[in-house]
Amino acid sequence: MAKPAPQSDPAQDAPVVSAPQHAAAGLPAVGHSLRMATEQMGARRTLATLRKVNQPDGFDCPGCAWPEPGKTHTAEFCENGAKAVAEEATERRIRAEFFAAHPVAELAERSGYWLGQQGRLTQPMLLDEGATHYTPIAWDDAFALIAEELRALDTPDGAAFYTSGRTSNEAAFAYQLFARRLGTNNLPDCSNMCHESSGSALTETLGVGKGSVSLKDLYQADLIIVAGQNPGTNHPRMLSALERAKRAGATVVSVNPLPEAGLERFKNPQNARGLAGHGTKLTDLFLQIRLGGDLALFRALNQLVLDADGGVDEEFVARHCHGFEEFAAEARQTRREEVLAATGLPWEQIEELGRLVLSSRKIIVCWAMGLTQHKHAVPTIREVVNFLLLRGNVGRPGAGVCPVRGHSNVQGDRTMGIFERPSAAFLDALGGEFGFEPPRAHGYDSVDTIRAMRDGRVKVFFAMGGNFVAATPDTEVTEAAMRRCRLTVHVSTKLNRSHVVTGARALILPTLGRTDRDVTASGAQFVSVEDSMGQVHSSRGGLRPPAPGLLSEVAIVCRLARAALGPRDDVPWEDFADDYDTLRDRIARVVPGFDGFNDKVRRPGGFTLPHGPRDSRTFPTATGLANFTVNPLTAPEVPPGRLLLQTLRSHDQYNTTIYGLDDRYRGITGGRRVVLVNPVDAAELGLTEGGYVDLVGEWKDGVERRAPHFKVVHYPVARGGAAAYYPETNVLVPLDSTADISNTPTSKAVLIRFEPDSGAS
Repeated sequence: MAKPAPQSDPAQDAPVVSAPQHAAAGLPAVGHSLRMATEQMGARRTLATLRKVNQPDGFDCPGCAWPEPGKTHTAEFCENGAKAVAEEATERRIRAEFFAAHPVAELAERSGYWLGQQGRLTQPMLLDEGATHYTPIAWDDAFALIAEELRALDTPDGAAFYTSGRTSNEAAFAYQLFARRLGTNNLPDCSNMCHESSGSALTETLGVGKGSVSLKDLYQADLIIVAGQNPGTNHPRMLSALERAKRAGATVVSVNPLPEAGLERFKNPQNARGLAGHGTKLTDLFLQIRLGGDLALFRALNQLVLDADGGVDEEFVARHCHGFEEFAAEARQTRREEVLAATGLPWEQIEELGRLVLSSRKIIVCWAMGLTQHKHAVPTIREVVNFLLLRGNVGRPGAGVCPVRGHSNVQGDRTMGIFERPSAAFLDALGGEFGFEPPRAHGYDSVDTIRAMRDGRVKVFFAMGGNFVAATPDTEVTEAAMRRCRLTVHVSTKLNRSHVVTGARALILPTLGRTDRDVTASGAQFVSVEDSMGQVHSSRGGLRPPAPGLLSEVAIVCRLARAALGPRDDVPWEDFADDYDTLRDRIARVVPGFDGFNDKVRRPGGFTLPHGPRDSRTFPTATGLANFTVNPLTAPEVPPGRLLLQTLRSHDQYNTTIYGLDDRYRGITGGRRVVLVNPVDAAELGLTEGGYVDLVGEWKDGVERRAPHFKVVHYPVARGGAAAYYPETNVLVPLDSTADISNTPTSKAVLIRFEPDSGAS
């Protein structure tokens, strides 16, 4: 039997602190996975469900986008994948009686953890204007209400259509088609807040805004640099890939402001060495870099390569690259003092990494949000590309760029057209296929959507999944902006903070999840996803839906489109909702690489999308070549008495979904309001370990942004930096503090000071 949902809210409890761990996974991960799964699903449902995760005949994990190996294990999931599945496949239910018993004002006082623990949503709910409670509404009435609000807009750009990274390819394609038939490119998504900097830099330099490597490449690499990423918590199955790479002879270097247990040692629960032995040491060299110092590090490596006899792959550079001379001239002028100040690293350690680089023919650089959420994030990633181009490490087996994406189909959603700045080629293909002229003006990304709601330009906000309020920066500004809308709509499986911060009217539309069986009048349906390495495969849920009449995301989009666009709209929305093959046939004629979609996605393991730089060393850039770039060195200015804060996840968390209140690898249990500070910095600032403080953000607008009541934890963070969990610290991230070019919030570079605890909790 599953345990009932908690009625009290333990998320406000005081955290307990112990020493951080130095190894990840092993038996504790197995035990923790099974305990949390059985609490949510019960023993029988746990066994039936987990054996289908990431299997060719099963469903794609609703967690991260790490790819499946060619031959899957019986248990092809990680600890956090098991938690994600348990959250979705839970036996807990939220029915109309729950909303009748809890006014929205009361729910708004609950933590995100408590809201998520209440169970699956089961029926459409309406919060009417002036009402205090959500009440049930019929599906047709809900669609009619949304259509009414959309028709009342002065312009289609008065609506914004947000997408989380868990939406399937089929639903995402239908969703963007509906928005563009309506007349807007306002299609913000979670990529805007996470990996937009990667896409911007890679599109400019290589011509494709995606990674260029496969799992096979990882296994063939000589050197793998993992920068600004914590796979032990955020992409745990990556650890088994690194373990295999190590066994094949690869050297692994990790670059991060915090030591992370998953990159120190991995106890693989799939083998005896991991379960009963010491596991595998993963990191050969750890560079504990200062926040924001990565550009300077890669610049220094590039200088070392340029200065080394035979360091540059001159044939590759001459044949395939543009802008080398300008880049090289800038790189050669780099002063060692600049590098040391920005990185905080000893020069001897940088030279040691330089020697590894020069002795390695096949190099991969992996990164995540530790690189993407800085003001200079795009130049940093461009410098990473410079580093790889210098030695010909693009388009070579065992080498390339590896941005490790987050949610399980965030990359696929972008491929399907979820983008506020679509290419002319995509719009031409879409318009040609469906016989209309799509809007050409750029729409709003996530940050611009908040600004537009704040300023009254967006009045209808529609979210396909996710938890927009908790995921976005400047929490007070975001919540005030949401409340200015005429209507907010959320398609969701579980309750979250965004459902209780509403417009004048609000709708919750429950939907099928990855684990649920999807059957229409034409038969059982499946969907598809694209993983972090460009592999597209199918996903089929097998569980009975949590309530009769629950609709899939595809059906919700198609029924809304018909209601909003009217009977004269000639897109066959009803056919799409009934038979997803008809939708995939249209995708095949619009999206490059999806020809024969219905046939290829039915093959075991699916198919790999084409990637010119990887497949043939062809670069669809403005120059037709891979572009070297010139990226001036910058370093954040941190005045005395201040630290630079990075927001991060705990181990019992995936994005804004809080599975539990522990971060056992970092030694934090029973609470989340902690701030990790280097003991030397803490002594200089007078921060007593175990004491409580308020975190106060400082930015050029002079607005005070305060996160109260955080417990100080002395922790081996790089000097000058601090760390705390989001979404609790999103309130400190200014809305207008974004990365140049990509407009991604600078959540890894928040200037803070410490003040005495204000007593809030």
